[in-house]
Amino acid sequence: MDHSQLQEAAKNHLWMHFTAHSRYADADIPIIVRGEGAYIYDSHGKRYLDGLAGLFVNQLGHGRTELAQAAATQAQELAFHPLWSYAHPRAIELAERLAHAAPGDLNRVFFTSGGGEAVESAWKLAKNYFKLTGKPGKHKVISRAVAYHGTTQGALSITGIPALKEQFEPLVPSTFRVPNTNLYRAEEMTGGLLDGSDPAAFGRWAADQIAIAIENEGPDSVAAVFLEPVQNAGGCFPPPPGYWPRVREICDRYNVLLVSDEVICAYGRLGTMFGSQRFDYQPDIITTAKGLTSGYAPMGAMLTSDALMEPFLAAGEMFAHGYTFGGHPVAAAVALANLDIFEREDVFGHVRSNEDAFRATLDKLLDIPIVGDVRGAGYFYGIELVKDKATKESFSDEECERILYGFVSPALFQAGLYCRADDRGDPVIQLSPPLIIGQAEFDEMERILRDVLTRASALI
Repeated sequence: MDHSQLQEAAKNHLWMHFTAHSRYADADIPIIVRGEGAYIYDSHGKRYLDGLAGLFVNQLGHGRTELAQAAATQAQELAFHPLWSYAHPRAIELAERLAHAAPGDLNRVFFTSGGGEAVESAWKLAKNYFKLTGKPGKHKVISRAVAYHGTTQGALSITGIPALKEQFEPLVPSTFRVPNTNLYRAEEMTGGLLDGSDPAAFGRWAADQIAIAIENEGPDSVAAVFLEPVQNAGGCFPPPPGYWPRVREICDRYNVLLVSDEVICAYGRLGTMFGSQRFDYQPDIITTAKGLTSGYAPMGAMLTSDALMEPFLAAGEMFAHGYTFGGHPVAAAVALANLDIFEREDVFGHVRSNEDAFRATLDKLLDIPIVGDVRGAGYFYGIELVKDKATKESFSDEECERILYGFVSPALFQAGLYCRADDRGDPVIQLSPPLIIGQAEFDEMERILRDVLTRASALI
């Protein structure tokens, strides 16, 4: 198909995800046709820096023939077989490799097709585990405000973004929200108790809200706490000092499972294999996807401790849950090749040695009137936009629509930067580029962002 035929077919037949289709009634849909390294190209041949790694996915960049070849070779040998009472070599090898890389005794790997399925699996496992161990009342989940955990009914219930949930209600009951770790908004989050000048005090306060929520619901009813190492939605909230040790202490005290949702934060995004390793805490479950294959095949995984597997080893017991494509041979082969490249090219070391330069480059944008905060870790950053720096006043709904979506988002893309402009929580620009980039690409991002955000400031 040529460009006009693709446009017509897309508008007539393709239902895009999280897309207001009315925006394209009188405009072309951007059609991305190929990628090379850190860049993608549209159907007109225009090049864009992939500042979001697709969707926090493409760790190694585009056009990696080694990953494509791994998929082709595996498809010729064994294209598909499920893990329902059977196994195949690639799933076994990948499970062993992930278990050896994971922190502590997370030695059991349950494969899924993606991140939402991994989260769904973790909640089901938590409830099943407590029923088998004599605590059938433990079924509730605590998660953070503005946190995104997926779109399936269970994962969406855990998600803390009301605007994404209300049109699908009623959802699965028994989920409860606590404050997130947005240090920039500490004063309003704590009702003036803390102003953010003492990050450790704010971290203690934020963690303690989990204990309060567990007490309010009753410890015998709470099964798990779902938290991201760095929360994505709302614009990259890193944990304040002392936050994770306190959370682990609280979960231990109340016999609540700590689920580290690392669908974004694993596989080098923060400079370590798993995000929990970056912040030195031990989860009971890790949920992952995205960077596991660098997006060259769809795959997710739930990693669990030996203790959670133990009840299911008894005669007659099973975890009655699974997915047709979980542990797909082709995806597993791609994941193994992906991990090989991580090691051979020291990709995680590259992230750690360059993250300060990335942050310093983005910090230059703080002199722009509407740039209120720059935050994140590794190759994962959010830039919060504000109407007034002195008061931290945010955009109104009308201003978000007019400035963020009406101007900033299309202007960045037109200027050659693919990233995300988002107003889940406060308006932010999200950046999560392939892990292979360096200072030249940092500078390119800063140059484009500076131009667009400077012009956006005049629209207030």
